[in-house]
Amino acid sequence: MTMRAFCVHAHFYQPPREDPLTGVIPPESGAAPFQNWNERIHAECYRPNAELENFSQISFNIGPTLFDWMAGYDPRTAQRIVAQDQVNVHRFGVGNAIAQPYNHTILPLASLQDKRTQVYWGVRDFEHRFGRKPQGMWLPETAVDLETLSVLAEQGIEFTILAPWQVEPPDPDVSQPYRVELPGGKSIVVFLYHAGLSGGISFNPALTVNADAFAQLHLLNQFNPEKASQGEPQLILLATDGELYGHHQPWRDLFLRRLVNGASALAGLAPTFPGLWLKQYPPRSSVRIREQTSWSCHHGVKRWMDACGCVLGDGSWKRGLRTAFDQLAREIDRLYVHFTASYISDPWALRERYIEVILGLIPAEQLIRESAGAPLDEQTVLKVHMLLEAQRERQRMFTSCGWFFDDFDRIEPKNNLAYAAQAVRLCHMATGIDLQGLAVRALEKVVSQRSGVHADRLFLRHMRRAMLDGRLVGGN
Repeated sequence: MTMRAFCVHAHFYQPPREDPLTGVIPPESGAAPFQNWNERIHAECYRPNAELENFSQISFNIGPTLFDWMAGYDPRTAQRIVAQDQVNVHRFGVGNAIAQPYNHTILPLASLQDKRTQVYWGVRDFEHRFGRKPQGMWLPETAVDLETLSVLAEQGIEFTILAPWQVEPPDPDVSQPYRVELPGGKSIVVFLYHAGLSGGISFNPALTVNADAFAQLHLLNQFNPEKASQGEPQLILLATDGELYGHHQPWRDLFLRRLVNGASALAGLAPTFPGLWLKQYPPRSSVRIREQTSWSCHHGVKRWMDACGCVLGDGSWKRGLRTAFDQLAREIDRLYVHFTASYISDPWALRERYIEVILGLIPAEQLIRESAGAPLDEQTVLKVHMLLEAQRERQRMFTSCGWFFDDFDRIEPKNNLAYAAQAVRLCHMATGIDLQGLAVRALEKVVSQRSGVHADRLFLRHMRRAMLDGRLVGGN
């Protein structure tokens, strides 16, 4: 392998858009001429990059909920993406795809149990789709703390990718990976992306007009000539949203294709990916993690819990929504454990295994009966199933996009609210205990400064619609 290598990591993700009652994405007018944003971004980005075989030349992750939608909407493209990872597995013994926690939850803000579920679900989803264990995992918004890294290591994850400002000492050499020592004697590897170039190709369209010029004028000069003369291996990693390549910036799928197939070789550089790099060049140094940090908030992880300077306007609604959902989650968990403890020896292990139902690997009834310590009647099985679906919705309601933007009156936080309402409804049907009043009181201070939309009223609207609809889970 060349001593001067580069890697493009592309993070492909869209939040879940499905109506929790129907399991179908409602029409989204802004996505015209397509029915919804998933379809539009798929046409502009996912499918073209798969057709160009770009996925075989980069490091990438695809959000599990997005990949699930893609597998149903365009299975050929999903299969092409998996096949391009397999090319590298067969050639090098390691693949270039990495996993992602299932619901794009900001893990430092999640409980330890939720961290474990999110990582476990993400690992199992990856194994189901790619047919192998993931070596690496992309953290949502690269948000990190030691507990999160410990959970990754517990579940066999070897590396993740972070921003250079997320580690100490400051100003690290980003051309090499590092080891992070974890409590309990474990460790994990972190790759640090090049902040200047990653930001440049993400937000400066002029930089990605010509792949040859980019490689010669921008990428090549990031390598240290003294290290190169001594034969010291160097890796420059660029981390971006995957939607950049064709959706956010038209024709950048072609830029990416030329960069990894021609332009880089002319500059004397070779494309690689973290798993392959680690195979030949394991870390020689260690760093410490700056806890509660991320790649997209200059205030740690405050963007997903309170007002901060990363967005314009009054972001105080975020604190109210986070507090309300945290309170609601605790009560949903309490009901789940209290009800299932009489039948299930380990309710949390059952919740983790529920990903097998979500992936269609096993019927819910079979999983519940296998996990029970004694025979269960059909009514009890149904109630446990509803509580597990409530847990699934409770995970969805923490999707990070609900807090990312400046105002509550957007599709992302309103979708999260719909998932919360469905979780409350399912808990009520399973246990007879209604958390609606608690939810409404907790949400009453969450108001859009732009339109005056109230979260508590919207929550009640979701509840009324669910009662009139009568379906339990995703159209059933």
